[in-house]
Amino acid sequence: MNIIITNSSGLPIFEQIENAIKEAIFSNELKEGEILPSVRSLANDLKISFLTVKRAYDELEKAGFIKTVQGKGSYVAPKNLSLIKEEKLKEIQDYIEKIFEISKVSNISDDEILTLFKMIFKEEI
Repeated sequence: MNIIITNSSGLPIFEQIENAIKEAIFSNELKEGEILPSVRSLANDLKISFLTVKRAYDELEKAGFIKTVQGKGSYVAPKNLSLIKEEKLKEIQDYIEKIFEISKVSNISDDEILTLFKMIFKEEI
């Protein structure tokens, strides 16, 4: 698993780590039951505070993506398909909200946006 942290990103470092691990889980790069690097090891690799990695791991565990066993480490949790779907729906919603903002500022009508969506979907079919 390769995590790249960028200072130019608008996201805090812990969220960049969290997102990278989620993507690795979604893409099956990280598989169910696979152990993650220790907090200190990942912090050393990324040259950041271990507290930042700990926060990312805590958020991932709270969301159900990983499971931590005291003294043994953190593991990829069994996939919860509804959790994955909800995560992706939220991501799509965020993009749609951004599209809405851009269209309003640019005076692009809802019909024009819907036409674009229809064209894109027809190309996929």
